Amino acid sequence: MFSGHRISRRAALTGAAALPLAAGLGHGAAAQVAQKGAQVPQVNRVSLGDFEVTALMAGTATQDEPHKIFGLNVDDETFAKVSHEANIPADKTQFFFTPTLVNTGSELILFDTGLNPEGIVAAVEAAGYGADDVTHLVITHMHGDHVGGLTGGTGPTFANAQHVTGQVEYDHWSGVNDEAFANKVAPLSEQFSFIADGDAVASGVTAVSTPGHTPGHMSFMLESGGKQLMLIADLANHYVWSLAHPDWEVTFDTDKAQAAATRRKTLDMLSADKIPFIGYHMPFPALGYVETRGDAFHYVPHSYQLML
Repeated sequence: MFSGHRISRRAALTGAAALPLAAGLGHGAAAQVAQKGAQVPQVNRVSLGDFEVTALMAGTATQDEPHKIFGLNVDDETFAKVSHEANIPADKTQFFFTPTLVNTGSELILFDTGLNPEGIVAAVEAAGYGADDVTHLVITHMHGDHVGGLTGGTGPTFANAQHVTGQVEYDHWSGVNDEAFANKVAPLSEQFSFIADGDAVASGVTAVSTPGHTPGHMSFMLESGGKQLMLIADLANHYVWSLAHPDWEVTFDTDKAQAAATRRKTLDMLSADKIPFIGYHMPFPALGYVETRGDAFHYVPHSYQLML
């Protein structure tokens, strides 16, 4: 490899092997090269039978003091120990906001809209589509980080799309004083059609009731060509502090006991049937599998399985 230099195993291990290369770099080696900062991909597309499924990075943000959000029913020592064992800090976390596009071949279905119109439109365009290409817009539940991109200064962001959401979810939020619902959902109320557990948005796209995070929280099972993938939305909001510990209470869960029971039931099914899933707040590209670990679970990120 390096002509004229014999590199011993000891030199290679100690770093001495780099000396011949460094010596040949010349005076330019000391020049400063501007760093660009951390970068997150904007899209990740995989195939599922005849479907194309594209995870969209619509935003990411750092949050301090995650123990005020996750693991409300465990002490600081336990939270810190679990975090350390998972090689993540206990004093901050990185949130990801991941809407999903499903191209069935005849429909282009967008699940959730992120924090704002600008972010979701940019993400859809990065995937190679325009806002007007979306035929169906499905809202899994009505927290602000899922409905924030529904409307902007010029009206509906996805004006050509049929808007779809769960009847239970809509009825709940229409009966409370909620800013996100009032500003983003209510102005479009006449454009929404409503579904229940087991209803189909399109062939191969079926609603699954997964309540607890919100009263009418919906997940969606995708099935094409004998393959399945589940969009679990906010069923589990962190791969360690929620998925791996499904009984840990989460601030944003409306009914914490019901949310924990729903997590266990759904994660059990995903693990037993080896069904991949996309979680809205999982580390991007938010695609992975669930393994059973004792009486709890473990997140296994997708590598290349759905590329084959």
